[in-house]
Amino acid sequence: MKKNKTEKPRSQKTRVGRRTFVKLLPALGAGLAATKLPLDTLAQTPTPTLVPSPSPSPTPAPRITKEMMHEAEKLIGIELSDAQEAMALGGVNRNLDSYETVRKIDIPLDTEPAIAFHPVRARKELYAAKTKFRFGKVEMPQFKSVEDLAFATVPQLAELIRTRRITSTELTKMYLERLKKYGTKLLCVVTLTEDLALKQAAAADAEIKRGKYRGPLHGIPWGAKDLFATKGIKTTWGAEPYRDQVIDYDSTVVERLTEAGAVLVAKLSMGALAQGARWFAGVTRNPWQPDEAQTGSSGSSAGPAAATAGGLVGFSIGTETLGSIVSPSSRCGVTGLRPTYGRVSRYGAMGLSWTMDKIGPICRGVEDCAAALNAIYGPDGKDITVGDAPFNWNPDTNISTLRIGYLKTEFDGPNTGGTGPTTPQRQQAEQRRTLYKTALEVLEKAGAKLTPIELPKFSVAPLRYILSAEAAAAFDDITRDGRVNQLSGQSPGDWPNTFRTSRFIPAVEYLRAQRARTLLMREMEKLMSQWDVFVSPAPGSASLLVSNLTGNPAVVVPCGFVNDLPLAIMFTGGLYDEVSPLRVALAFERATQWHTMHPKVDWT
Repeated sequence: MKKNKTEKPRSQKTRVGRRTFVKLLPALGAGLAATKLPLDTLAQTPTPTLVPSPSPSPTPAPRITKEMMHEAEKLIGIELSDAQEAMALGGVNRNLDSYETVRKIDIPLDTEPAIAFHPVRARKELYAAKTKFRFGKVEMPQFKSVEDLAFATVPQLAELIRTRRITSTELTKMYLERLKKYGTKLLCVVTLTEDLALKQAAAADAEIKRGKYRGPLHGIPWGAKDLFATKGIKTTWGAEPYRDQVIDYDSTVVERLTEAGAVLVAKLSMGALAQGARWFAGVTRNPWQPDEAQTGSSGSSAGPAAATAGGLVGFSIGTETLGSIVSPSSRCGVTGLRPTYGRVSRYGAMGLSWTMDKIGPICRGVEDCAAALNAIYGPDGKDITVGDAPFNWNPDTNISTLRIGYLKTEFDGPNTGGTGPTTPQRQQAEQRRTLYKTALEVLEKAGAKLTPIELPKFSVAPLRYILSAEAAAAFDDITRDGRVNQLSGQSPGDWPNTFRTSRFIPAVEYLRAQRARTLLMREMEKLMSQWDVFVSPAPGSASLLVSNLTGNPAVVVPCGFVNDLPLAIMFTGGLYDEVSPLRVALAFERATQWHTMHPKVDWT
């Protein structure tokens, strides 16, 4: 690896003797982990420390030094520059607290780690029977031109196509033109799949004309987050080292949506290797504030959220590891569904964290999400983590029969009282509090019986290094050969530094964290045995980290605006029960108008 000319030669660095190095290894083993989550939302939450330093005490000397790191590099087979070691040092020492916290968790000897090994492939014949999918009552839109349907929902578009009031080709051409016109402004389009889309649309029209209607997604244009393999079409993962990558097969999600008759119009932007909204062309913008790079679309599914909110696709498919469906959906004012872990096959999708990655739809309505999930879920014989539980959607369930809790302390928010001057932060906090109070009242009027509840008392934050360890393993090759240095993000919180530092996470610490995760899953199971759904703010709820670790499904829908940006509310359900949170979300959607509000299209 080439060194910066201003750096000291390795020979001039402070040397550590062999015996000293051996003594330091236990500390080094606990020394390094990621310094930032891959999502804007969770990155805004500071990592908790076990013992806060009282101000104004001097900063304590780091327990792990650069010299220790340098000696450990020889053991693990990686060589960092002086600058890279300095960048990693803060995260090394901060995350030592996480290891020590997890070590203190009392884990019974019979607790297995939260890792599933399946020696045989999932068997399609075990797949449980499901009922025929149907929408609730559909309110048809009035339109003078196809362009007027840009923000229509999937149920509306499906009925127009089924009754042949519009054709798939007309709809596809309209969305393609909008993608060309506004995609550059929003920086949400990586590859336009125009030829494929027009071919698929023509085939859909021909089948429907012959009376072969495949179902609610037949002929509807959609966009894929650019981590799903599409045969013969670039799949860039949003990252410089892969910007010309072409995979020679289709992912299961793409295959199943093709079988459902959906029309792929674009590969949509994602944060580089699923981190944030920045990819090799820039930062994906939020349709509500397209000129503000700082607001962005948030989360790595930024492109699908921005394109859906901007009326550039009928619906989209994204992924979530630790907030990448919930966060951009919340920020862009659309509906996002993060299904249960193991609900949708990840075959052909970029792997970031094998025990946390989830695939789900980002749409303009709740029933849109239900229709998309209905098309893509279930075993495929390739992803052995996928379960065989059925998804039987019923839009008419009476939510008064559901047991619904809500995280009262999170909705109450921080105390904004006092006699000091009113600040923008206090104003925003009060606006949020008022909007959430109204949202809960709407739910109660819709029939929900809300009971205050609390999340399990558990040291969850330290378990974040499970994700960084798996991500570092997934991209270890480009870390060691230096291609990770091509990524535009090179700050302490970006993937390159996280991948490098996470190579020091000991296997023992990783597996202990997975065993602690098993205990968390048991606690969450106890909670959900008492409730069908619980409600929380989005995306800042503590339940976001908890439920991503436990694999529970969640639905997020818009519930108002603060500073001209959407605010959202989240509904979390039990494992393999997406129906309950979707149904409560639908009741809220039907009782409000937030989902009908769309950004003004004046971005030229």
